[in-house]
Amino acid sequence: MTLPTHDHDRYCDQILAETEGFAAALAGADPSVTVPTCPDWSLRELVVHVGQVQRWYEANVRARAAERLPFTTEAPADGAGPDALGAWLTEGAQRLVSTLREVGPDEKMWAWGESQRSGFWARRAMNETMVHRADAALAAGREFTAEPWAAADALDEFLMMLSTPEALTHKPQLAELRGPGKSIHLQATDTAADLNGEWVVEFEEEGFSWRRGHTEATVSVRGAMLDVLWVFYRRLPADSDRVKVLGDKRLLDFWLERATF
Repeated sequence: MTLPTHDHDRYCDQILAETEGFAAALAGADPSVTVPTCPDWSLRELVVHVGQVQRWYEANVRARAAERLPFTTEAPADGAGPDALGAWLTEGAQRLVSTLREVGPDEKMWAWGESQRSGFWARRAMNETMVHRADAALAAGREFTAEPWAAADALDEFLMMLSTPEALTHKPQLAELRGPGKSIHLQATDTAADLNGEWVVEFEEEGFSWRRGHTEATVSVRGAMLDVLWVFYRRLPADSDRVKVLGDKRLLDFWLERATF
C-alpha cells in the first residue's frame, strides 16, 4: 500500500508539531518524576525512549532498510535538564522529518504489516510521538489536546498493527481475541461528519477484524475522540466518567487486557 504524498507531508508536519508540544510540556518539569501512564519510566526515560525511537526510524528510512536495523543507543547527556532534553528530542525529530521528506512515502523497505513502504514510518512516528506527548503532559501536570484527525488516525493505526502477524508473534495473547458473535463498537461523539468517527471490532473464529462503521454490538464505548482513543490505548480507565460503556463490559475488559503492545 502506498501513501499519498499529501498525507505523507501532513504526517511529517505533525511529527514536528507533536515533538514541539512534547518539548514544551517538559518546561519546568522534574525529569525524575514517574510517568503515571508508563510507571516503569521516569519523565527523562520517556524522553529518551521517544528520541531513540525517532532516531531509529530515521536510520531505517535513510538506509531503505530491507530488514530492521539495530536499535540506536544515542541519548542526551547525563543530568540534562528539561530544556536540554527538549532540545535533544526536537533535534531528532527534525532529522527524522528531513529524511522522510527526502525519501518520500513510496520507497520499498522493511516495515510492519502490509505497508512495506517508507511512508509507514511517517505515520508511525506521528502516532508514537502523540501518545507519548500525552504521557509527558500528564507527568508534568499539563493539559493535553490533540487534533481529532490525528486521534482518529492513531486508533486506525493501533487496530491495524494489532492485526499484523508481527503483533501476534510478540504478543501471543492476541490469539485469544476470537469467538464469533461478539463485537465492540467505538463512537467518537465530538467529530465532524466527514471524519466518520466510528469503529467496529468483530470477533471471528480465527481472530478479529475491524472496520470503520456503525453497528449494534456486544459492547459500545462512546465519548470524545481523544477519550475513546485513550481507553483503547489504556491511558484512560474504561470506567472513567469521560466515556460511556454500554453492554457487556466484560468483553471490553477482555479486549483491553490482551490488545496491547
